[in-house]
Amino acid sequence: MKPIYQFFAFFWFFFLPFSVISGDNNKNLIFKGCASQKSPDPTGAFSQNLNTLFTSLLSQSAQRSFASSTAGTDNTTAVTGVFQCRGDLPAAECYDCVSKIPKLVFKLCGGGGDDGNVVVAARVQLSGCYIRYEVSGFRQTSGTEMLFRVCGKKQSGDPGLVGKRDTAFGMAESGVKTGGNGGGFYAGQYESVYVLGQCEGSLGNSDCGECVKEGFEKAKSECGSSISGQVYLHKCFVSYSYYSNGVPKISNSLPDGEKRQHTQRTIALAVGGVAVLGFVIVCLLVLKSAMKKKSKYDSY
Repeated sequence: MKPIYQFFAFFWFFFLPFSVISGDNNKNLIFKGCASQKSPDPTGAFSQNLNTLFTSLLSQSAQRSFASSTAGTDNTTAVTGVFQCRGDLPAAECYDCVSKIPKLVFKLCGGGGDDGNVVVAARVQLSGCYIRYEVSGFRQTSGTEMLFRVCGKKQSGDPGLVGKRDTAFGMAESGVKTGGNGGGFYAGQYESVYVLGQCEGSLGNSDCGECVKEGFEKAKSECGSSISGQVYLHKCFVSYSYYSNGVPKISNSLPDGEKRQHTQRTIALAVGGVAVLGFVIVCLLVLKSAMKKKSKYDSY
């Protein structure tokens, strides 16, 4: 029976890790932007207003994907901020994502009031949401100013990529203006290109379309023929991904929460199938061993 135990050991240690795969990537840090300027906060009013702002934004994230708020009535210490979640994120996941940011702001930017100073403006962007804030009177930034971009290292060898990508970009630009996926957000595909565009909730449809258009122009100039790219402007975000074998159907048919559940169910079924196969093999080995013994005894 020793070979059977060896088989079980192999089965357990080889396949078990695949049963705990998780697709929860909404809270990955993408980038942080921290103002170099800090403001003295001898009375703690700045810090108190900032914490009040974060509490307000977090509570609203349980009901909506975008909100803005102001804490404080004194122009010298008032703080204004917004949060936004990706348009396909369910409310519970939006709240969970936003809840991670306040501590990250202080950890990444410092100036949380402990040293008597407050960072006058900051933005922390996770893959599923962001929070940005600024103190009253802080210099405003153009909505189309590029804050961050990341391009895939792999280059596409498909000569038709540019044409397909341009068509997908055009669909997204129209989609965010007409509310294709809920107003200010669009996710879809054209042939082998999956594309996403989203604007901050404060933008109107026309301005949103212009912002997304600028984002896609940046993606083309910055990423060239890379198979993927993400561009973050001050008031909008765009991304694209090229799949040589076609866009996986799950990408545009299920929201993120259901995608993960679908993935976990698929993995569970796969592992379960392997377990059944292993059980059948073990039974066959036992049966074979029993037949050998029977044959041996029959020969006496």
